[in-house]
Amino acid sequence: MTALQTDTTTTTNTTSLPPADSRERVKQLMQQLQDTICDALVKEDGIGTFREDAWEREEGGGGRSRVMRDGSVIEQGGVNFSEVWGKQLPPSILKQRPEAAGHGFFATGTSLVLHPRNPYVPTVHLNYRYFEAGPVWWFGGGIDLTPYYPFAEDAAHLHRQLKKACDAHHPEYYQVFKPWCDEYFYLKHRQEMRGVGGLFFDYQDGTTGKLYRGPHPDGPAAAYSDKVGALEPRSWEDIFAFVTSCSESFLPAYLPIVERRRDLEYGERERNFQLYRRGRYVEFNLVYDRGTIFGLQTNGRTESILMSLPPLVRWEYGYQPEPNTPESELYEIFLKPQDWANWKA
Repeated sequence: MTALQTDTTTTTNTTSLPPADSRERVKQLMQQLQDTICDALVKEDGIGTFREDAWEREEGGGGRSRVMRDGSVIEQGGVNFSEVWGKQLPPSILKQRPEAAGHGFFATGTSLVLHPRNPYVPTVHLNYRYFEAGPVWWFGGGIDLTPYYPFAEDAAHLHRQLKKACDAHHPEYYQVFKPWCDEYFYLKHRQEMRGVGGLFFDYQDGTTGKLYRGPHPDGPAAAYSDKVGALEPRSWEDIFAFVTSCSESFLPAYLPIVERRRDLEYGERERNFQLYRRGRYVEFNLVYDRGTIFGLQTNGRTESILMSLPPLVRWEYGYQPEPNTPESELYEIFLKPQDWANWKA
């Protein structure tokens, strides 16, 4: 899952402390998001149901892990809610936000990964989260799409829905958070993106400053953020409303893609390529994903942390797609940054 920290420090927002009921309100948002998505997926799948495991964390907190297996659409997928709290901040947080030292922490979020059965239906990942420790607080999250076969209209649809949600709150959000997503979900050892991206943001705490707070100051997201310059202070309520809109955009962004592709016929070739590309998902989540590190450092539930891994996967030494095939088109176009929101056939 995605992270509760980044690689850039920021100043504490003393002008917009969270409201007294901040933790309860975000918890309710995250639980409602889990419930709404699970209900819609059960209806869309038609066969699969979610098994729920409620768990408790010894140091404080717990969650609800919900997993669907062997559905008509979803081969395996999970939608998880968690809230954890404690006195001992994980090292990954203290390294980036030393001003949080001495305060108890609270973190909550909902995350999902869906691995469809049909290779023409893309895998999707979502994570929205909130962290609070004394005067330090921030929201983070995003969504990204990982297709196995190239359908430009699917990528364009998802990005246009996400841009619509962003534009309702600030005209520059999508312009920064889209390339930030391209940057984050990048496998450096493969020199390729995981998929067609979506949105990614972190450390959004309302401070006067730039939108981009990631580790690559020379990248496109940082460049656009520098062009925009420092934003006016945004309140906790402002960012909470933005995250709410983003979370509500998931179903209209993803389900129409599922409906278009779920019944397309496929064969052994397509299935084998899907399983091969799923290997990239495993590589990213085990090598790079900072949320996995956070979960393990805070003694989270291992089964829930690793829920994002696919049920079946394969690796092939030295694979190269044949020229002029859908597989090669995926590599040549879809695994490189594109302006999907403005894509024209």
